[in-house]
Amino acid sequence: MAGSPTRVPGGLSPVVDILGPMTSTADRATQLLAMHTDPTLLTLVNVWDAASARVVAQSEGTRAIATASHAIAAMYGYDDGEQIPRDLMLEAVGRVVDAVDLPVTADLEAGYGDAAETVRRAIGLGVVGCNIEDQLKPVGEAAAVVESVMLAATDEGVPDFVLNARTDAFLLAADRDPHAVLADAIERGTAFLDAGAPVVFVPGRLGEEQVVALVEAFGQQRLTMLPAPGSPSLTRLEELGVARCSFGPFPQRWALTALQQMVEGVARGEGIPEGTRMLT
Repeated sequence: MAGSPTRVPGGLSPVVDILGPMTSTADRATQLLAMHTDPTLLTLVNVWDAASARVVAQSEGTRAIATASHAIAAMYGYDDGEQIPRDLMLEAVGRVVDAVDLPVTADLEAGYGDAAETVRRAIGLGVVGCNIEDQLKPVGEAAAVVESVMLAATDEGVPDFVLNARTDAFLLAADRDPHAVLADAIERGTAFLDAGAPVVFVPGRLGEEQVVALVEAFGQQRLTMLPAPGSPSLTRLEELGVARCSFGPFPQRWALTALQQMVEGVARGEGIPEGTRMLT
């Protein structure tokens, strides 16, 4: 489509815009970073292919695009957790980049064995941010991965690359003491910020007190979340200083729920559901 990146050496992907100057991958990273430091909460409804990316990009209020690794893996028939080959994941991410004219951040799981190299390849596709999860590795080891990713991005000419450094402290908490889990998340997130990550992703069921504690520890516009049922509202999270909320695999699940409901309706003798939009 018009305006999609043209690959060039060195990982930079100028975007030709007939209405203005070319926009480089580095410029798009700077734009995405500014969306996180803006007090207005950045909301990212995650996508998994070119069609879903175009629908989200064309929707009012969308400022950037985020891929969901779980959803992309499911699209190809793989389980979550780096079961999908890295090349296939990056191919899907590249198709999303080519489908839209907005900054794209990609969920790259834990980096597929070499986070820095995976990020280099993603930047070559025009990606300007990513999630990398810590899987509760030792703090020093996880922080070293963060540092290696940011160094790789700088080497590729994208110093404002938005690494959304994820800690699984809450997701893998099991029956641990909630205060210990919060302390672990704060320790890990602080280490990731010190290693150069601009923001820290803490998915899981977080109440308002936990959100307040994390924002206080990391600073305003440094915490990103995947709000679970029972979490504070998006409006309240913005008031508390959260930088960004994304929705992981849930947009795909919602879309597949609608598909299942249509199939059930067809079985009852119904046709195309009322309200179906002609989207391209």
